[in-house]
Amino acid sequence: MTQTALDDLLESLTTKALTREVPTRAEMSALLGTSDDEVLDVIAAGSRVRRNFFGMRVKLNHLVNMKSGLCPEDCTYCSQRLGSTAEIMKYSWISPEEAAGNAERAIAAGAKRVCLVASGRGPSERDLARVADTICAIKHATPEVEVCACLGLLKAGQAERLREAGAHAYNHNLNTSAENYRQICSTHTFDDRVQTVKEAQRAGLSPCSGAIFGMGETDEDIIDVALALRELDPDSVPINFLIPFEGTPLGGRWELSPQRCLRILALFRFVFPDVEVRLAGGREIHLRGLQPLALHLANSMFLGDYLTSEGRPGEEDRAMIADAGFVIEGAAEQTLPTHRHDLVTIRRRGAGTALPANT
Repeated sequence: MTQTALDDLLESLTTKALTREVPTRAEMSALLGTSDDEVLDVIAAGSRVRRNFFGMRVKLNHLVNMKSGLCPEDCTYCSQRLGSTAEIMKYSWISPEEAAGNAERAIAAGAKRVCLVASGRGPSERDLARVADTICAIKHATPEVEVCACLGLLKAGQAERLREAGAHAYNHNLNTSAENYRQICSTHTFDDRVQTVKEAQRAGLSPCSGAIFGMGETDEDIIDVALALRELDPDSVPINFLIPFEGTPLGGRWELSPQRCLRILALFRFVFPDVEVRLAGGREIHLRGLQPLALHLANSMFLGDYLTSEGRPGEEDRAMIADAGFVIEGAAEQTLPTHRHDLVTIRRRGAGTALPANT
């Protein structure tokens, strides 16, 4: 690509993002097709958008794996899948007290959101009660923290129960395109995942949904999943890069370069300009020494360990954030821009009040 063509592409992408307009497929394809020696230009353009909506803040999130391994689903990327021989920790539900203790230590280290995760197809009623007790314990100690649940596919009414228990958000990733989904899982469908995200939205939970890259997807798959996610309108979009566990079908797949990861992050920043784009699993092993550059695109990241693999020590990530010129977002700070944050207004007039309705 000539410098003039690159400048025109990035100017168009940036202009559209600043007005929250979706790029064309051709623009997204051209972005993913830029060369490694053009990646700094791509990051600079994406950084303009990131700074416009989120300044220099970085939101920290922490995962608490409440139930590990022995999942009946066969997702090929997952170390907890049916038939996995990955040498991960396997355990049933930890107690609400243990989960809350882990959460409190992460909050003290700067985490603003705690994500409660459990392996399995979806939660039973007993599982929901356990999670509700855990949310209660966490909120009792740190009422200002955001709690996100990630428990698999939801049945009717379960999202409402989580909301009533005090959950702020629900995570369920689409992971890849609808076309590619059958290549990575046979025990549930892409549409099953879409419906769970919609269930969470209908219940008033903040939708969190992203993807995993490095599973053999094409550029078209990346564009397709980005557009599918944009249609769902999530508040946060985690970007994972495959952690290729030995003992899983994708255990030998190492196809990502740091520059490829940065182009993918840039694409999601342009498609989701005013949404929390989160650096998630696999950043350490795929971005490696270029992780600080990713902060110019993503405004959020996980702190500490992942579900079944270790992350970097928190002190190293906090130092990276400071050294790159960013600041950790405080609990009292608003993450999303006001035009997204204040879409829901609690009714305090009309029936049941002394005030007239707005008719």
